[in-house]
Amino acid sequence: MSANDVSTTNGSLTHGGAEPAGGVPPLTVSGVSKVYHVRGRNRRTVTAVDDVSFAVAPGAAVGLVGASGSGKSTLAKMITGSERPTSGEVMFGDVSVGRLRSGGLRQLHHRVQMVFQDPYGALNPLHTVEYTVMRPCQNFLGMSATQARHRVDELLETVGLTPASQYAAKLPHQLSGGQRQRVLIARALGSDPDLIVADEPVSMLDVSLRAGVLKLLAELRRTRGLSLLYITHDLLSARLVTDEILVLNKGRVVERGGTKQVLQHPRDGYTIQLLDAVANPFAADGAARTANGGTANGKRATSTTSTGRGRR
Repeated sequence: MSANDVSTTNGSLTHGGAEPAGGVPPLTVSGVSKVYHVRGRNRRTVTAVDDVSFAVAPGAAVGLVGASGSGKSTLAKMITGSERPTSGEVMFGDVSVGRLRSGGLRQLHHRVQMVFQDPYGALNPLHTVEYTVMRPCQNFLGMSATQARHRVDELLETVGLTPASQYAAKLPHQLSGGQRQRVLIARALGSDPDLIVADEPVSMLDVSLRAGVLKLLAELRRTRGLSLLYITHDLLSARLVTDEILVLNKGRVVERGGTKQVLQHPRDGYTIQLLDAVANPFAADGAARTANGGTANGKRATSTTSTGRGRR
């Protein structure tokens, strides 16, 4: 199915309605919450995502940043349809993702693809690179085996695995971590998606390999007109690929803004903590971050921000 006009009928995707210029639909997350009910002797609820709203415009790149447990991956699951919101709505163009059933989800996955965190666990160890990248070409685009093999060569070249013939017959254990992550990106591109959700795509790679993968994501967005939702705990890596950042803490958005603005002039104490955890070459020179519990003259001020805010 192409990225043309869509609407929902009985939990499936159908043609109809209008789409923005360029054919790439916007992603809109409106007041989304996700509450899990924990079974056991003392039954309780856990709010993983709490009233989150944001949008990814066609061709834009938005970063979701937060520490482990902040709700980033739960949001990704709701956006790709593997989890349903407890309340609120996720819209991809005219499609309500939470209302889709199996047929509609299959069509959604033609247009929304995910790049997973673990390049070691996300690839079947018994499948060659060629087979792995061929499957979405055949499943979503209806290509013959011959057509899919030609497309595999093109995609491997696109992600920098050249010459393609050198990698097509390899198994995952014969690849480095960076090469495996590039195979995952090639597989995601195989369905010709409109939106890529990249969930911590470089967190398990050596530092020397991260820049290459981030550069690839930025280049694919520029050349293919893709929208990108980049999920990470690392604010500085988000700078390389995103236009806008949302900082999540305990399931809530505590800060949002243009990427450069958030990095140079963070307002929330939790954002400042994330930045202080790593060397930040992008901080404004000589600017003491005193707002909302920042630092001044190398000393930490007392934070009174939403860093300690609990879930509602």
